[in-house]
Formats: sequence, structure tokens, C-alpha cells
Amino acid sequence: MTKNKKIYIAGHRGLLGSAVVRELKSKGFDNLITATSDEVDLTNQEQTFSFLEDQKPDLIYLCAAKVGGIRANMLAPGEFLYRNLAIQNNVIEGARKIGVEKLLFVGSSCIYPKEAECPIKEESFMTGPFEPTNEGYALAKASGIRLCQFYRKQYGCNFITALPTNLFGINDQYDPEKSHLLPALIRKAHIAKINKQTEIEIWGSGKPKREFMLSDDCASALVHLMNNYSGEEPINVGTGEDLSVFELAELTCKVIGLEAKIKTDPTKPDGMMRKLLDVSKLKALGWTSKISLESGIEIAYNDFLTKNNGVNLA
Repeated sequence: MTKNKKIYIAGHRGLLGSAVVRELKSKGFDNLITATSDEVDLTNQEQTFSFLEDQKPDLIYLCAAKVGGIRANMLAPGEFLYRNLAIQNNVIEGARKIGVEKLLFVGSSCIYPKEAECPIKEESFMTGPFEPTNEGYALAKASGIRLCQFYRKQYGCNFITALPTNLFGINDQYDPEKSHLLPALIRKAHIAKINKQTEIEIWGSGKPKREFMLSDDCASALVHLMNNYSGEEPINVGTGEDLSVFELAELTCKVIGLEAKIKTDPTKPDGMMRKLLDVSKLKALGWTSKISLESGIEIAYNDFLTKNNGVNLA
């Protein structure tokens, strides 16, 4: 991936897309193509095709997606399925039409079966039913993986797929209706600290184990894959370490400086009881995670404070 390549980052203002932009710039890439949703609606085929034909990027990082936590996915599964299918179908087909040199499609670890054995290997893809709480999103991402694979077979496209674990970090969403687990915990713990609360509540039993990765750490892996991988099989991207939701809440409170009792709500869904990725193939390609979870939470919390000016959001 030479410095003069034209690189389009779809979803450049999002959690992962913005991290990819930072990573590329840090490595001296400055011929970057970005566009807001007001400039190009990626769910609109005509606009997407026209944009790609006009810009003619050499490489594409397809990070654009509609994302959200368990609550958001449960409330709008059809929207998550439709919008993500539209975005990825338009960009992938548009890339094929203009002969893009290489495309990296960002999938998700949620495509793995609910009962997949942990650590989850890439071979577990499509071996069982999805986790019901995010099935719409998972189905869309699984379709994107297959589309890239089928385009390789039918058209010879060099389209690869990465499957990140749960991400958090700079430019995350903290809206309680849309946020994922970790940003929701950061917001909740921050409000509790400001209001001098002695208790915070988490969804579910607190027993499920999850793997978390700072978005900038993931972006480093994606740039590495763009440079060093051209296979058909999707590649897991994660840290290879997990902890329980209860332990995550404890660590988040520690970073934020909150001393509070953590209360569970077993009436709320847990989701998969464990979701840890096997990252041996990524390591074999020469990349390993470099940022600890505690350091990542510190980075995310500082970004949260900067964007919210430390105010009470309750």
C-alpha cells in the first residue's frame, strides 16, 4: 500500500472509520477520500455509484454501517438489516464496477452463532443460528462477507473481510438509546460520579464475558490487513482477552474514579454468555493488540469528557 494510493474511508466520522483515518495519517497517507452522509447517501445506489466513479479510489475501507447496542437492535431489527444491506451492497458493487484495486469490508463478530465454541474461530461462520438480540445486523454483515467472497469467485475482486470484536473509543455513541455496553457504562458511571450516587445498575446478570478493543487498536490491525492479507476467509480482529460484564463495570468505575455498588438487572437480556475471538490467524499475519483495556477506557473517557464538557447528562 504505497503512499500515493487514493484511499476511500466509508464512514470516516464514525467510531472505527475515524480511527482508520487517524491511523493512515499517522503512517503518512494523505491522499484520503472522505464524504459525509449529506454529501453521499450510501443507501442510495445512484449517489454511491456516481461518487465512486467520480473519485476512482484505489483502495476502500468499508467502515460505514448503522450500529447500536442490544436495545437499539431489538427495537429496529428491520432498519438495521435494510440500511446495512443497502450501504454495503452499493459500495461493494460500485467498487467492482470501477475496478477498485482492493476493498476491506468491516464485518462484525456478532455474525457468529449464538452457541459457537470460544475462543471463536473463523471456521464457525454460518455453522448455526445468530444471537436473536442482534439478528438483523448480524444477517446484514454475514451477507456482506458472502458478497465479498462471491465477487472474488465470480469477478476476481480482491475484496477481504475483517471481523472486529466489540469496539469502543474516540467518537463513540453515548446516547442511552443507541450506545453499546462500554460507552453506556462510561456515561452511567460518569453521571453517578457527578451526582454522588452510591449504586449503578447494569443489564442482565453481569455474568456474560466479553472482549473489548479500542477502535484505534483495531484500525492498526485493519491497515495491517490491507497491507498483508488477500485471502477469501474473513479474519478475526481482537485482543484475545475477555472479562465478565460485572468485571467490566468494576474496571470502568475504577478508571472514572467512582466508588459504587454494582447492581444487576436479571430481567434484561444477557445476549451470548461468552464471545471471545480466536485471533491466532491475525497474529500469524504479524499483528497483535497493543493497547490494554484499562488504557483504552481512559482514552475513551477523556474523549467523552471533551465532547460533553464534563456536564451532568442525567
